[in-house]
Amino acid sequence: MNGANRLVNTLVKNGVEVCFANPGTSEMHFVSAVEDVPELRCVLAMFEGVVTGAADGYARVARKPAATLLHLGPGLANGMSNLHNALRADSPIVNIIGDHATYHRQYDAPLTSDIEGAARPFSDWVRTSPTADSIATDTAAAIAASQTMPGQIASLILPADTAWTEPQVDAPLPDAVVPRPQPVDQSKVKAVAEILTRAKERGEGAGLILSRNVTDPESLEIAGRIAKATGARLLLLNMTGVASHGAGRVAVERIPYAVNDAVEFLADFQNLVLVGTKVPVSFFAYPDKPSEQFAQGTLIQELATSVSDQRGALEALAAELGATDLEPDLPELKLPEPPTTGAITPRSVAELVVNRMPENSVLIDESITSGGWYWPLAATARPHEYLSGTGGSIGYAMPVAVGAAIAAPESQVITLESDGSGMYQLQALWTQARENLNIVTLIFSNNKYQILRNEMANVGATFGERSERLLDLSDPNLDWVKLAGGMGVHAERATTMEELTAALDTALATDGPALIEVDL
Repeated sequence: MNGANRLVNTLVKNGVEVCFANPGTSEMHFVSAVEDVPELRCVLAMFEGVVTGAADGYARVARKPAATLLHLGPGLANGMSNLHNALRADSPIVNIIGDHATYHRQYDAPLTSDIEGAARPFSDWVRTSPTADSIATDTAAAIAASQTMPGQIASLILPADTAWTEPQVDAPLPDAVVPRPQPVDQSKVKAVAEILTRAKERGEGAGLILSRNVTDPESLEIAGRIAKATGARLLLLNMTGVASHGAGRVAVERIPYAVNDAVEFLADFQNLVLVGTKVPVSFFAYPDKPSEQFAQGTLIQELATSVSDQRGALEALAAELGATDLEPDLPELKLPEPPTTGAITPRSVAELVVNRMPENSVLIDESITSGGWYWPLAATARPHEYLSGTGGSIGYAMPVAVGAAIAAPESQVITLESDGSGMYQLQALWTQARENLNIVTLIFSNNKYQILRNEMANVGATFGERSERLLDLSDPNLDWVKLAGGMGVHAERATTMEELTAALDTALATDGPALIEVDL
């Protein structure tokens, strides 16, 4: 058993079931090692951004880590944009990054780079495993690090000679010992209980901002009891990695993206409680607009840090408020009625998707300027998981869909993707076809970077003929039907609600991936 064998078997022993991969020469012994370990499902992607995005999607839905296999520094670099998103989503991921043999690095071969230095800004934990005797222990440490609250990116660098050498000692494979989250701080629990009680007595607005670690149905139910007892509203930062949503699940409000809308929304709150998350701030700086979205004088109180036992903190707060036995308010099923004829609008697409979305679907939203309707409309849809952007690096949705579909094979995955963002990682479609994943992708085709056109006005920049060309995707227009078909995904174009309704119904009734180009 060489180092690569010990690495793969340590992954499996500690519950890692999937590896998203784009290997190269330095990883060939890892590739060979998976031959005899069928418990590890290996999924090939044709670009490393798809690899890391798929691992992110898997982690968000399965709420446990997948592994990636990346080829040296440039392979890692290709995957960094979606690692950035995963880092912001608190997604647990174990990156395995191949490197030159330790003795070969001195020759500065063409693919030599500072992999540790490149990995650190996009990782919470980085280590190079120098020998076959250390690789199993280092792998277990990486797995433990990935599952440390709130969920972390662990990057383990595997030199080629570590992979192909046999260890000198035949030691048992180690267990990954995951640190417990920090215990509940009872002083914070009492402080929050007093703030919420006082706010209710005074008629002040109060909100609990929840992290993605307490957006599962069970945690939301606890938060719902707190809301029932105090009148506090449950909130999410606009970019929260995953949240359970829909009828029968405690409703949560998203803070708007746009600065003016967010400031107006948060003006109603004199008290904000942070549950494992940060204060709401603007995505960018804008001239004459605030960076902090909450009003001056707002009382900010932390219930739990990102590394704390957040669910335990909610349970303790509910007990302190005497709310443990209360029944939270739950929205009832109420589906929008979409128009079946006429022109397609952003709202009509949202109404159709929400109307048709099966129970326990996974909805991945990168609709950018065509979105905005989905979260409020889906609040009374069939129960589902909602995934949104986190780090602002675009092109995440189709790769994330790959991982989500593998994490939840019985669920229908629906991806809402803008045409500009989609072009960043369209190689994900090939993996969707190869793995025959139940993913329906809607591409919103307006042939422009509309979000950036909007931002030109927001930042007060001038806009003319030459600058407009930098934000225009026409000449030539993208043809998503041909692009998808070239990677094995059935695709149709919809220009009316009749065509869109028929295409979506067919896609949802058919196994495997499908894509619909939606002309707006």
